[in-house]
Amino acid sequence: MPDAPLMKGIVRVDDRVFLVSGSNTNWIVIRDGGEATLIDTGYPGDHDKVVASLGAIGLRPRDVTAILITHAHNDHIGAAERLHTAHGTPVLMHEREVPHARREFLHQVSVGAVLARAWRPGVVPWAVRAIRSGGTAHVPVTEPRAFGTTGPLDLPGGPVPVHTPGHTGGHCAYHLPSLGILVSGDALVTAHPTSRKTGPHLLPDMFHADVPGARDALSALEELDADTVLPGHGPPHRGPVAAAVARAREQAAR
Repeated sequence: MPDAPLMKGIVRVDDRVFLVSGSNTNWIVIRDGGEATLIDTGYPGDHDKVVASLGAIGLRPRDVTAILITHAHNDHIGAAERLHTAHGTPVLMHEREVPHARREFLHQVSVGAVLARAWRPGVVPWAVRAIRSGGTAHVPVTEPRAFGTTGPLDLPGGPVPVHTPGHTGGHCAYHLPSLGILVSGDALVTAHPTSRKTGPHLLPDMFHADVPGARDALSALEELDADTVLPGHGPPHRGPVAAAVARAREQAAR
């Protein structure tokens, strides 16, 4: 089934799955009747668009059973605390990402690292937009929860966490086996304003807490049975995950 735009910034990937593009970052809505799982929440400045995207799909924020987090960078947890506070929505993630979400530490690209690469095409416009969207704001999740299982989660869509450390220590992708979909977060992307690469690839090295680990994490994805990749950045990718991983490795080796 071809990807179908529902409205500006929202792509209906499947009858139950929607990819929404915010401020250079995506979040995913998995609908099951009148309930939904929300994977990631964009930047702090994306909060209103997150709520509007749910409305466009016919949902209210209180219909979200849980917010799943791929990793605790500001562009992925930005609206999570506001949604939790307003609606009591639990915010779930890998156990290694819990202290990161609380901001006991922060593994996120520094302003200095960005400035050192300001000469590269796309870096300055991306940085300006990121700051305006809350990229440097202090937005801890006060009550993050570890999902505590390695099998399917009891949430709409039955997402299966796939630990993919490297981008951050607790980064997780989410596999939707019944739908043949992989939500890859930042373990595998298809576009980013700071990169000229297209198709499946890794983010530039400055974004990873552990660059060798980010490359190794691709191994956790390549055996998954999925033919659609929904990344944290960039459009959906159609095709076997193994082929997407092979292309990412090829581009990383250049």
